[in-house]
Amino acid sequence: MEQFYTIQGEGYNTGRAAYFIRLGGCDVGCHWCDVKESWDADAHPRQSVAQLVAAVLEHPGRNVVITGGEPLMHDLGPLTAALRAAGCRTWIETSGAHPLSGTWDWVCLSPKKFKAPLPEVVAAAHELKVVVFNAHDFAWAEEHAAQVPAAARLYLQPEWSRAARMTPELVEYVKQHPQWQVSLQTHKYLDIP
Repeated sequence: MEQFYTIQGEGYNTGRAAYFIRLGGCDVGCHWCDVKESWDADAHPRQSVAQLVAAVLEHPGRNVVITGGEPLMHDLGPLTAALRAAGCRTWIETSGAHPLSGTWDWVCLSPKKFKAPLPEVVAAAHELKVVVFNAHDFAWAEEHAAQVPAAARLYLQPEWSRAARMTPELVEYVKQHPQWQVSLQTHKYLDIP
């Protein structure tokens, strides 16, 4: 759907230079999604793996975030193999609703209530990032925290349109449950893509 070089704005890798490859296609259907235009994979032009890797290599950073939509709707093995052969680190942001493909240096699992993550993706998570839309999401976050590997980083992130309302609750929750960390969409505060 789109690709751009920027700063990772959320989660564990916040503040690091990263090249984003946003793939078209998503069947999860979050009503608060901020990239609904990514949902229809056929609405976006196809590019070859070689074209994508060449675009990445035009920039000095070697962290590459594959996101969507839902990137695991695609076989990511060829893309991650080519990126790694070019000296890149591969990071994915996924709901985990489709089988894991590709080779990853960092797996950010952001499960959605609309389509449950698969156990194999949960087991591979380095980071669990739960978007908090309402207070019920804290219990749902704990359900998933109990399933990810013990070393996985745990993040609660206020949904952007509800940040003013949910951030105070989120901060209090993290103070009472310090295994969690607050994640903010800093790219939106900085007004960068």
